[in-house]
This record gives sequence, structure tokens and C-alpha cells, in this order.
Amino acid sequence: MSAQPANPNTPPDHVNIEINGVALTAPKGSMIIQAADKAGIPIPRFCYHERLPIAANCRMCLVEVEKAPKPMPACATPVMEGMKVVTRSEKALSAQRNVMEFLLINHPLDCPICDQGGECELQDVSLGYGRSVSRYAERKRVVADEDLGPLVATEMTRCIHCTRCIRVMNDVAATYELGGMNRGERLEIGTYDGKPLMSELSGNVIDVCPVGALTNKVFRFRARPWELIARESIGYHDALGSNLYLHARRGEVMRTVPRDNDAINECWLSDRDRFSHQGLYAADRAMVPMVRKGDAWQEVEWDEALAAAARILRENAGDALGVLAHPATSNEEGSLLRALADALGTGSIDHRINLLDLADRPVAEPGQVRIEELEQADVVLIVGSNPRHEVPLLHHRLRKAVKRGAKIATINPVDFDFTFAADVARIVAPSKLPAELESLAPGDAIHDLLANAGNAVILLGALAETHPRASRIRSVARRLAAATGARLNRIPQGANAVGLARHGVLPTALDARAMLAQPRRAYVLYGIEPGQDFADNAAAREALAGAKVVAFSHFACASTRAVADVILPIGLTPEIEATYTNMDGVDQRVVPGGKLPGAIRAGWRVLRALGGELGAAGFEFVDMAGLRAQMKADAVRPGEGEAPADAPVAGDTLERIASPGIYRVDAVLRRAPALQAHPLTTGPRAVLHPEDALARGLSEGAIAKVGDARGTATVPVHVSTRVARGAVWIETGYAETAPLSAAGALTVTRA
Repeated sequence: MSAQPANPNTPPDHVNIEINGVALTAPKGSMIIQAADKAGIPIPRFCYHERLPIAANCRMCLVEVEKAPKPMPACATPVMEGMKVVTRSEKALSAQRNVMEFLLINHPLDCPICDQGGECELQDVSLGYGRSVSRYAERKRVVADEDLGPLVATEMTRCIHCTRCIRVMNDVAATYELGGMNRGERLEIGTYDGKPLMSELSGNVIDVCPVGALTNKVFRFRARPWELIARESIGYHDALGSNLYLHARRGEVMRTVPRDNDAINECWLSDRDRFSHQGLYAADRAMVPMVRKGDAWQEVEWDEALAAAARILRENAGDALGVLAHPATSNEEGSLLRALADALGTGSIDHRINLLDLADRPVAEPGQVRIEELEQADVVLIVGSNPRHEVPLLHHRLRKAVKRGAKIATINPVDFDFTFAADVARIVAPSKLPAELESLAPGDAIHDLLANAGNAVILLGALAETHPRASRIRSVARRLAAATGARLNRIPQGANAVGLARHGVLPTALDARAMLAQPRRAYVLYGIEPGQDFADNAAAREALAGAKVVAFSHFACASTRAVADVILPIGLTPEIEATYTNMDGVDQRVVPGGKLPGAIRAGWRVLRALGGELGAAGFEFVDMAGLRAQMKADAVRPGEGEAPADAPVAGDTLERIASPGIYRVDAVLRRAPALQAHPLTTGPRAVLHPEDALARGLSEGAIAKVGDARGTATVPVHVSTRVARGAVWIETGYAETAPLSAAGALTVTRA
């Protein structure tokens, strides 16, 4: 007998199958459940998740396959040519109902008090496949809960052993912190050692848990899902712009969950994007306009505050005025700030407040490799960056590239704890970073990796971009990329740095550094916490102290009160309508998720009112549509200048390594209690190489006095071989270390 002819319409590498009498084609090697999902045919499941490795241990997806002697798990049975599958035959339904009965034997009857109630997969599936009465009268088992830290709450008696959480921690977070212990009915999911979860992606176990075993500790017992209204928004703590939903009740943001976007964050969310909404309701939130009268602050109406602000700006217009904006400011607000500066006749406007070297007129620009393409790279050179803390989900893409076989090389002042091993790692003091990058030539291991790769990427991070000789690093990186055929991605230093550069929040006169080095008579601060957000907080404090300051502020913190003359309270990203541009150059719109508390107003509205008070042109619009109609974005190209080389630090001093603390990046994160209680928030400390510590008579846990010409700080000591010799690693974002210079020589002695 001759073979049957193949279906001419079948794509290459596909097979013909039939599910419930529907003829389908599916890729070879794919599973029945994947083909069914694509065709919209429902199959119940618990352990299967489309973005996790297959486990096939819940057995809820059993289906009948022609010629198979027993039901087969749809999630682990590959499709084959001519396969016929029935998902709702008597044989399949009987198997599914029996599995459901087994799953419910030990499950507690606490749905009324379970946080998962209303969005529980077990509830939904048991409604269709469960019995109304259990046939088991034996005592249900009880499992002791484990403290997984300040973010994830546990009720492990509810666990059905789907192992999704284990696979998230193994394959997404890559910290391998959860696992199964014991066997049979004594199987428990836990951490082995009883320590809290240390991953920056740990909150994703909440999303994948199909029952109420792992829930959101911050949200626990605060609301029911059906009480919440979902609003589309994005993460604003890094330039990735992760897509998410804000869930609010009566105008208060109660929780944050991921929104699928394969090109950006897939279906995952970093912990700081998930839990930062706590910071919206901090005790020191600026709730009403305030004006300084003498040495005291007085709460006033908006009209009086705007009049006072307009008076300061009129009296100090032109070259006497500097405008400084936080790099997470939205495009609409940035456009209006530019218009305000033009109306007041000043070209001193900038958002690059966290950069030390502006000699080459740098601007944030979209990467040459898109976020989703990064996992296809063959070689990645990471320079001056800890992507795991800077952009957690970018680091996840790098791990996916490594799993595909990519090679990783690093040049860093600290051997940062990545979730993958670097093939070549060079740890050098900060002053040697530009020279080390410049020394890469044919015959060097890193240069040859880049040159011989078909798809190579050079990644510059925060330590490179905020380096005191960053212009030299950028210049060398461009030359290296051109010489090896690699593509260059610079991580933008701010959630909307790319958008603000496009919308003209850049100087035609003094830049941010020059505005502080040559103090102006007056300043506009937009969304900035003056004591923490500048690259050189000491210089900022000195410049602002002697000037008139109009602060558009989210928080009426001590550092803002110390320098401002007028405080105008403005809304944060989850509370406003705005547009942000991510590191791929993609504009993303957000809508208000929560109500503006107190007398707070959206920033663009306050700017429009102030522009009207000043009689400035370009402020005649009345709504967001009118504002957007007059906005225009321009292509911005970085300059080519380069600062001179730095000499290595000499004497009995150590160079400071100032990387951003993962949960200390901005004012909102610094006010989120759960994130501040997380183990990754290490607190202010000085990390030294053991030999440097020994030379100064310091040991683990000792208290050291760290100082320079700017100021001093007293911090505990941590000793690690991961830090380069001749350097001391002190994270930024802490009030205790804010007086110190962000770079340069520090003296470190026993306190």
C-alpha cells in the first residue's frame, strides 16, 4: 500500500492532528495543550504554565488519545501526525473529575477568608469538575507556614503541589530558593533553610500560584478582587517600562499585577514595580501647596502658591534661573518645562541630574538591540553595570541568552552576583575602568569574543554612565563596537530619560552640573528629592541653599523644606495621565490608577496654571488632548566630546563605587515599607576587599568612618573578595551616605 499524500496546506515542520473533531496543524514537538490553547479548546490545568518548563505533576489535563490505553496528560504529550484527541469524552471527564477529587482531599475549606477567593483557579476548575460532597471523612493534613519575607505570604496547607513557584524561582528568578521536601502525602514546598526569598523577582510566585498558598503580603486582607478596578500603567523605576495593571479601590491603589507584553516584560514583574505603590501614601507626601513665610511653612490655597511661584520666576528670569527635572518626569510635563524655560528666557534646563560627566553632551538614546532581541545575542559585554539591580527583567533576558549558549564578559569594579556565570570577568577599580575598556584589542579574550560573534552586544550600565569619566567610556565603547561589529546599548539613567531628551529637556546654556557649580539665583525643581536624587548631593545642597527655589514636589520631605520657598504638590505616575518613552524608544501611555489625594494636582495642570499666571505663550490648551497636539519630539544625537583621562587615586584612600541600591533608586521606593524590609535593602554600609580592610584594621561588622572633603558617614563594614582592590563599595540612596561624593577618594578608618 502506498503512503497517504501529505496535506499540501500543512506548513513545514508541522503535523496534522484532530482535537474534538476539529482538524488542526501544530508544530512538531509541541504539546497537545499548546495546540488546544491556540485553537481555543479549553483543557483544565494547574501545573502547566505557558512560560514555565513542563512538570506534568497535577494530572488535571488528562485527555483521551486514540489508541492510547489510558488518558494522557495534555501538557506532556507531544503531537504526532494523524493524532486524534478528545478532551470531553466520558473517559477524559472521568479522569479529570477523579484528579480533582484527589486534589481536594486535603485542601482546607477556608475560601471565605482566602485572599485568592474570586480569582482562584482551583475554585474555577472545581466548579466544573468537582463533587458537591467529599467522600473522604479522614482528617485533612496541616502544613506549617514558612516566613518567606516581607513580600510573599504563605498558607501552605492550601498548596496542591503544582510546583509552579519552584519553576519560577528556578527558571525565571534563577535563585533556586524553593523546592519540594519529603515524599508522598508528606511532600511540602519550602526553602530548605527557612530564610526569606532573596530574589528581586520573587513576587512572580504570587501570580503563578493557582490557589491561595502564596499571596501578596502587602495586599493581604485589604480587599476582594471584585472590589477592585484595573487600570493600565507601566513601571517607572527603570527605563524598561514594564507593563502592569494598577488595582484600586475607592481611588486608592491597593496592588499591582503584571500585564502581558512579550516585547518588554513578558508576563513578569520586578518586585520594586509590584510593591512600590506603598510609597504613594507615605506620611510626608506633599498634600497641599505650601509657601515659606519667614522661617515657617504655611499651607495656602493654589492661587496664592502659584502667585508666589510666579513672582520668584519673574524676578529671577533669564540666566539667573535654572530648571532641573527628575529623569522619571513624563513627556507632557517635560514639554511644558521646556516651554516654561523658553518663556522665562533661560537655556539652563536639564534632567541629567544623576550624571557626573557631561563633557560629550550625552543624551539617553534607544538601544541598538531591542529588549526582546537581547536574549538572541551570542556575546554580551557588560561594562560598569549590575543589570540585576538596575533593570531586573533586562537581567532576566540576559539569563535567557546564556541558557541559549551566549557568552558573557564583564568589566566591573565589583563582581556582581548575577544569576549566570561570566565567561570572562575583569574586576578593576573605578579609575581603571576607562583604560581597561580601551586596552581591548585583537588578541584580547573579550575583543575576540566580540569580533568573532555573529550577534554581539556591548551594554553600558549605571556605573559607566555615572562615572566621573563617563564621556571617555562612551567614546571608547563606540569605537570598540565599530571595530568588532558589536551593537551598543546604553541603559538610560532614568525611567523617561529617552523621552525627556526627545522633548527638549536639555540645556542650550548651563547643564545640570554647571548649574550647581555656578549657582543660579533661583531654581525650579521638578519631582526631585534634593537630599538624595543628585549625583553630587553636597554640591546641590550648597547651590540650592542660597537660592530661591520653586519645588514641584511629590513629598514635603526635610531636604525639600530646607531649600524650597514654594512647594507645589504634584501627582505621581500611578495617579496621572501621561506618556513615557522606554529604553527601546517606544512611547507608552498611562492612565490614572488612583485618585490624587488631598489638594494634589497633576503636574501638567500645575504647569499650565503657572504658565497662565506668567502670561507665557504655549499654555493656552485646556486639556491633555490639546497639550499633546502641540507637543513634538525631535531626534537627539549625543555629542562626541571626551573628558581627559583620570589618574589613579593615590595615597591611603579608597575609590568610591557608587551603585544605585535596588530599592533606593527614587523617592517612592525609599518610602515603600515592604521593600525597605527586604533583605536586598542592605542599608548604608561600606564593602571592602579583605586586604584593604586588614590594612585599616577593619573586620566584618566593624564600624567605619568614611569621609572626604564633602562630608563624612559612619557605617558598618562588610568584607568581600568581590570588590576590586583599592575601592570601597557604598550604595547610593541612603540619607546617611548622601553627604559623600559620588566618586573620587574616600578615607576609611575605624570609628
